[in-house]
Amino acid sequence: MKRIAWNVVAVALWSVLASQVLAEEGWVSLFDGKSFAGWKASENKDSWKIVDGQLVCHGPRSHLFYDGELKPFRNFEFKAEVLTTPGSNSGIYFATRFQPEGWPKYGYEVQVNNTHTDPKKTGGLYGVSDVFAAPAQDGKWFEMHIAVQGKRVVVKVDGKTLVEYTEPASQEPPKGGFIRLIDEGTFALQAHDPKSQVHYRNLRVKKLP
Repeated sequence: MKRIAWNVVAVALWSVLASQVLAEEGWVSLFDGKSFAGWKASENKDSWKIVDGQLVCHGPRSHLFYDGELKPFRNFEFKAEVLTTPGSNSGIYFATRFQPEGWPKYGYEVQVNNTHTDPKKTGGLYGVSDVFAAPAQDGKWFEMHIAVQGKRVVVKVDGKTLVEYTEPASQEPPKGGFIRLIDEGTFALQAHDPKSQVHYRNLRVKKLP
Protein backbone atom coordinates (compact mmCIF):
# COMPACT_ATOMS: atom_id res chain seq x y z
CA MET A 1 0.00 0.00 0.00
CA LYS A 2 2.84 2.39 0.85
CA ARG A 3 4.47 1.76 -2.52
CA ILE A 4 1.20 2.50 -4.33
CA ALA A 5 0.75 5.68 -2.29
CA TRP A 6 4.26 6.87 -3.15
CA ASN A 7 3.62 6.15 -6.83
CA VAL A 8 0.50 8.30 -6.70
CA VAL A 9 2.43 11.11 -5.02
CA ALA A 10 5.25 10.82 -7.55
CA VAL A 11 2.83 11.09 -10.48
CA ALA A 12 1.15 14.11 -8.90
CA LEU A 13 4.49 15.82 -8.30
CA TRP A 14 5.61 15.12 -11.86
CA SER A 15 2.40 16.68 -13.20
CA VAL A 16 2.89 19.80 -11.11
CA LEU A 17 6.54 20.15 -12.12
CA ALA A 18 5.70 19.62 -15.80
CA SER A 19 3.02 22.31 -15.60
CA GLN A 20 5.44 24.70 -13.92
CA VAL A 21 8.10 24.13 -16.58
CA LEU A 22 5.59 24.78 -19.34
CA ALA A 23 4.42 27.96 -17.60
CA GLU A 24 7.96 29.20 -17.01
CA GLU A 25 8.90 28.78 -20.64
CA GLY A 26 5.66 30.25 -21.93
CA TRP A 27 4.35 26.94 -23.24
CA VAL A 28 0.69 26.03 -22.73
CA SER A 29 -0.80 22.56 -23.13
CA LEU A 30 -3.59 22.15 -25.72
CA PHE A 31 -4.70 18.65 -24.69
CA ASP A 32 -5.48 17.43 -21.17
CA GLY A 33 -4.88 13.77 -22.03
CA LYS A 34 -8.32 12.61 -20.95
CA SER A 35 -11.01 14.51 -22.87
CA PHE A 36 -11.74 16.38 -26.09
CA ALA A 37 -12.10 19.64 -24.16
CA GLY A 38 -11.04 22.48 -26.46
CA TRP A 39 -11.22 20.32 -29.59
CA LYS A 40 -13.95 19.93 -32.21
CA ALA A 41 -14.10 17.16 -34.80
CA SER A 42 -15.56 17.52 -38.28
CA GLU A 43 -17.15 14.64 -40.20
CA ASN A 44 -16.71 11.05 -38.97
CA LYS A 45 -16.13 11.98 -35.33
CA ASP A 46 -15.65 8.32 -34.41
CA SER A 47 -12.31 8.39 -36.23
CA TRP A 48 -10.91 9.97 -33.04
CA LYS A 49 -10.29 8.23 -29.74
CA ILE A 50 -8.39 9.00 -26.53
CA VAL A 51 -6.18 6.08 -25.50
CA ASP A 52 -3.63 6.19 -22.66
CA GLY A 53 -3.48 9.98 -22.73
CA GLN A 54 -3.07 10.13 -26.49
CA LEU A 55 -5.23 11.44 -29.33
CA VAL A 56 -5.51 8.56 -31.79
CA CYS A 57 -6.90 8.89 -35.31
CA HIS A 58 -8.06 5.74 -37.07
CA GLY A 59 -10.96 5.77 -39.48
CA PRO A 60 -12.56 7.66 -42.36
CA ARG A 61 -11.51 11.23 -43.12
CA SER A 62 -11.97 13.61 -40.22
CA HIS A 63 -10.21 16.68 -38.88
CA LEU A 64 -9.90 17.57 -35.21
CA PHE A 65 -9.71 21.36 -34.79
CA TYR A 66 -8.46 23.15 -31.72
CA ASP A 67 -11.45 25.25 -30.63
CA GLY A 68 -10.33 26.34 -27.16
CA GLU A 69 -9.99 29.76 -25.59
CA LEU A 70 -6.35 30.17 -26.64
CA LYS A 71 -7.17 30.60 -30.33
CA PRO A 72 -6.58 32.38 -32.61
CA PHE A 73 -2.86 32.00 -33.26
CA ARG A 74 -0.71 34.13 -35.53
CA ASN A 75 2.93 34.04 -34.40
CA PHE A 76 3.70 30.92 -32.40
CA GLU A 77 5.72 27.81 -31.74
CA PHE A 78 3.85 24.52 -31.70
CA LYS A 79 5.13 21.14 -30.54
CA ALA A 80 3.61 17.68 -30.52
CA GLU A 81 4.88 14.15 -30.01
CA VAL A 82 3.76 11.89 -32.85
CA LEU A 83 3.79 8.14 -33.47
CA THR A 84 2.90 6.68 -36.86
CA THR A 85 2.01 3.10 -37.71
CA PRO A 86 3.07 1.38 -40.98
CA GLY A 87 1.43 2.84 -44.08
CA SER A 88 -0.27 5.68 -42.22
CA ASN A 89 -0.93 9.23 -43.38
CA SER A 90 -1.95 12.24 -41.30
CA GLY A 91 -1.15 15.93 -40.97
CA ILE A 92 -1.04 18.97 -38.72
CA TYR A 93 -2.71 22.13 -40.01
CA PHE A 94 -2.06 25.69 -38.85
CA ALA A 95 -3.64 29.04 -39.81
CA THR A 96 -6.81 27.09 -40.49
CA ARG A 97 -10.44 27.38 -39.36
CA PHE A 98 -13.18 24.90 -38.56
CA GLN A 99 -15.23 23.42 -41.38
CA PRO A 100 -17.75 20.60 -40.96
CA GLU A 101 -16.49 18.38 -43.78
CA GLY A 102 -13.85 17.97 -46.48
CA TRP A 103 -10.15 18.71 -46.59
CA PRO A 104 -9.43 22.02 -44.79
CA LYS A 105 -9.63 24.85 -47.29
CA TYR A 106 -7.69 27.34 -45.17
CA GLY A 107 -4.17 27.19 -43.84
CA TYR A 108 -1.08 25.05 -44.37
CA GLU A 109 -0.60 21.35 -43.68
CA VAL A 110 2.56 19.89 -42.22
CA GLN A 111 2.71 16.31 -43.45
CA VAL A 112 2.80 13.30 -41.12
CA ASN A 113 3.71 10.25 -43.19
CA ASN A 114 6.72 7.98 -42.93
CA THR A 115 5.71 4.97 -45.05
CA HIS A 116 2.38 5.78 -46.74
CA THR A 117 2.39 5.60 -50.55
CA ASP A 118 2.18 9.39 -50.83
CA PRO A 119 5.77 10.43 -51.69
CA LYS A 120 5.45 13.60 -49.58
CA LYS A 121 6.85 12.69 -46.18
CA THR A 122 6.83 13.85 -42.56
CA GLY A 123 7.82 17.42 -41.88
CA GLY A 124 7.10 18.85 -45.31
CA LEU A 125 4.84 21.84 -45.88
CA TYR A 126 2.40 19.95 -48.06
CA GLY A 127 2.43 21.04 -51.70
CA VAL A 128 4.55 24.08 -50.87
CA SER A 129 7.89 22.88 -49.52
CA ASP A 130 7.79 19.11 -49.55
CA VAL A 131 10.08 16.53 -47.94
CA PHE A 132 10.65 13.28 -49.83
CA ALA A 133 12.75 11.29 -47.35
CA ALA A 134 11.08 10.31 -44.08
CA PRO A 135 12.96 11.81 -41.10
CA ALA A 136 11.32 9.45 -38.57
CA GLN A 137 10.30 5.83 -38.22
CA ASP A 138 6.96 4.10 -37.68
CA GLY A 139 6.44 2.83 -34.17
CA LYS A 140 8.75 5.39 -32.56
CA TRP A 141 7.70 8.69 -31.02
CA PHE A 142 9.14 11.81 -32.64
CA GLU A 143 8.70 15.51 -31.94
CA MET A 144 7.15 17.84 -34.50
CA HIS A 145 8.05 21.51 -34.02
CA ILE A 146 6.35 24.20 -36.11
CA ALA A 147 7.28 27.88 -35.74
CA VAL A 148 5.57 30.79 -37.50
CA GLN A 149 6.84 34.36 -37.23
CA GLY A 150 5.41 36.88 -39.65
CA LYS A 151 5.50 35.18 -43.05
CA ARG A 152 8.28 32.73 -42.12
CA VAL A 153 7.62 29.07 -41.33
CA VAL A 154 10.18 26.68 -39.85
CA VAL A 155 9.44 22.97 -39.38
CA LYS A 156 11.68 20.66 -37.36
CA VAL A 157 11.49 16.97 -36.56
CA ASP A 158 13.45 15.85 -33.51
CA GLY A 159 15.37 19.11 -33.63
CA LYS A 160 16.40 18.80 -37.29
CA THR A 161 15.24 21.64 -39.55
CA LEU A 162 13.40 20.28 -42.60
CA VAL A 163 11.59 23.35 -43.89
CA GLU A 164 12.40 27.05 -43.91
CA TYR A 165 9.78 28.82 -45.97
CA THR A 166 8.86 32.47 -46.35
CA GLU A 167 5.50 33.24 -47.88
CA PRO A 168 5.85 35.87 -50.64
CA ALA A 169 4.56 39.27 -49.58
CA SER A 170 2.62 39.52 -52.84
CA GLN A 171 0.91 36.13 -52.48
CA GLU A 172 -2.85 36.34 -52.85
CA PRO A 173 -5.56 33.72 -52.28
CA PRO A 174 -6.58 31.81 -55.41
CA LYS A 175 -10.03 32.26 -56.90
CA GLY A 176 -10.80 28.62 -56.18
CA GLY A 177 -9.34 25.69 -54.31
CA PHE A 178 -7.18 25.72 -51.19
CA ILE A 179 -6.26 29.05 -49.60
CA ARG A 180 -2.70 28.60 -48.38
CA LEU A 181 -2.05 31.90 -46.64
CA ILE A 182 -0.54 32.69 -43.25
CA ASP A 183 -3.20 34.40 -41.18
CA GLU A 184 -4.81 34.18 -37.77
CA GLY A 185 -6.28 30.76 -37.26
CA THR A 186 -6.10 27.55 -35.34
CA PHE A 187 -4.62 24.04 -35.51
CA ALA A 188 -6.14 20.83 -36.81
CA LEU A 189 -5.07 17.19 -36.78
CA GLN A 190 -5.97 14.93 -39.68
CA ALA A 191 -7.48 11.46 -39.81
CA HIS A 192 -6.67 10.67 -43.42
CA ASP A 193 -8.23 7.28 -44.22
CA PRO A 194 -9.46 4.04 -42.57
CA LYS A 195 -6.08 2.31 -43.03
CA SER A 196 -4.13 5.05 -41.25
CA GLN A 197 -3.56 5.10 -37.50
CA VAL A 198 -1.51 7.88 -35.92
CA HIS A 199 -1.04 8.86 -32.26
CA TYR A 200 -0.53 12.38 -30.85
CA ARG A 201 0.41 13.47 -27.34
CA ASN A 202 1.93 16.38 -25.43
CA LEU A 203 0.50 19.04 -27.75
CA ARG A 204 1.54 22.51 -26.65
CA VAL A 205 1.94 26.02 -27.97
CA LYS A 206 3.82 29.19 -27.17
CA LYS A 207 2.50 32.44 -28.58
CA LEU A 208 5.09 34.85 -29.95
CA PRO A 209 4.94 38.66 -30.29
